[in-house]
Order: sequence, then C-alpha cells, then structure tokens
Amino acid sequence: MDKLYKIGEVAKMYNISTSLLRHYEEEGMLIPQYIDAKTHYRYYGNQQLEVLNTICSLRALDISINDIKTYLEGRDIDKIKQMLQSQKAIVHKRMQELQTIEQNINHRLSLIDDALSSKINMIEIKDIPPCTLAYVENTVSPQTYLDLETSIRELEKYHSKSSIYLGKIGISISKDHLIQQHFDQYDRVFMILDEEEYYDGPTIKIDKETCITLRFRGTHKDAKQYYEKLYQYILDNHYTINGFSKEITYIDEGLTDNVDLHVTEIQIPIRTEF
Repeated sequence: MDKLYKIGEVAKMYNISTSLLRHYEEEGMLIPQYIDAKTHYRYYGNQQLEVLNTICSLRALDISINDIKTYLEGRDIDKIKQMLQSQKAIVHKRMQELQTIEQNINHRLSLIDDALSSKINMIEIKDIPPCTLAYVENTVSPQTYLDLETSIRELEKYHSKSSIYLGKIGISISKDHLIQQHFDQYDRVFMILDEEEYYDGPTIKIDKETCITLRFRGTHKDAKQYYEKLYQYILDNHYTINGFSKEITYIDEGLTDNVDLHVTEIQIPIRTEF
C-alpha cells in the first residue's frame, strides 16, 4: 500500500498552503485518496502527488486553473500541446507589452533628468523632430495641473491603454492668437504619442519644426510673461510665427511639492528667413 501523507505534509512538501490544496479539491482537480470520517483529516497517496506535480508544473507556466482542470479531465498530447501553444502566445504578447512599458519608463526618466538639468529662462532656437499629437479642442486657462483633468479624460476615451503622462500632455495657443498676443487663454490640449502608439481619436502630424524655445521655473499659470518675452524676441529678430505653440510642463506639483524644481517649456514655431 502506498504511503499516505497528511494535507499539512503535502503542503510543506510542495511549499504551498493547505488552503490551496483544499481549493484544488473544491475544483475537483485533486481529490484526497482518503478522508478520515471522524477527524476529517485528508490523506494523499502517490497518485494524488503525481496529479499535484502536473498542476504545479502548469501553474508555474501561468496556465489558468480552468485550463488545467479541463486538461486533467482527459489528458492527451494534442491537448497539452494546444494549451502550451496558447499560453506561449499570451506570454509573447505580455512580453511585448512589458517591453513597451519599459521603453516608456526609460523615456520618462530621460525627460525628468533633462528637465532637472534645464537651462532656465534662456531663449534658444531648436529643431524639433516630427511628432504626432492627439488633441482635443478646448478653451482652458489652467491654474494647476488638475484643471486639465477633464480634457485628459477626453483624450483617454480614444486611447488603447493607460499611459504615463509625464512629459506627454501639453496645451497650445493658436497661431492667430499668438500673433494677436492673446497669451492667457489656450485653444487646445494635446498628448504627444509615442511611436507606434495607437490612438483612435483626432490626431495631427507635425513635421520637423524650427522653434524658439524657453524653459522657466513654474507651470502653465506662470507662462504669460514668458510668451511676452518670446514674442518680443521674435519681433526684435524679425522672425515670423509659423504655427501654434506647444507648452509642456515636465515637472509640476503632480511630481513634487518643491516649486523650485518645477519646469515648463514653451515652443513657438518660427520662420527665420527675412
């Protein structure tokens, strides 16, 4: 006769809980060989240990309880191959998703490091690479980052998954309003899409732009004086405003309470030829 093991011994042997063994029993996957009628102690033999080996091996591959249960009801090679192939496809998809998340995290870390090393209150002319913006037309005058929440929720409606918004959300002033020096009200809230990022709502593709840029300590509520400074610089150098502004806060109260670390950048597209 096979040696019988108490439920606690089996749990210790496989480094799992007795409650998990009871759960497998409730699911009809692992029925004890013997249950004492008086003490209700459960005992397991070699056959049950072989089944438990199979369960633990398949769970280690992250195969679901339901799939394992189906397999145990009628084991065969074709069924296990099909189950493993299906699980392989799930794992491959998850790996791609995790790789994308890792890339996004690396990008956001780079943005933080770049913001922390910013040249503050210095006007520069930069070539901004092409990008795609998801946007919602919305008149806003944000005093804190929370004032953009309604527009961000609107953007999220068309987005395939949750995203890390650091350095991706911005607001803009139209070309006409820039020329008219209306610097205290914004016309659009946008999100910069990463390459291959799916978005089902309105988008606009922007080619490489030459922009006059400035970073300052503060957030959107502090931006007006810096628009005025940029506008005067454009006039003094006989440049021409060539598109809508892009204003992005890289570090704000959503990241830190230290206002001395807040960083916002304004980009205004220009033509530099006379």
